[in-house]
Amino acid sequence: MKDNEKTEAKVEQAKGKVKKAAGRAVGNERLTAEGRAEESKGDVRQAKEKVKDAFKD
Repeated sequence: MKDNEKTEAKVEQAKGKVKKAAGRAVGNERLTAEGRAEESKGDVRQAKEKVKDAFKD
């Protein structure tokens, strides 16, 4: 389960980066903002997993 959540965080970050880049390329502010939000959500999820791992040891 732990690895699955870490993978989801990485996927979310990657999707966000792609959306952000696509939004910038076509000049779509909304898509760029969605990408940033999704990337941030992945960052938060990854940080949560790192904290859980730190307390687990």
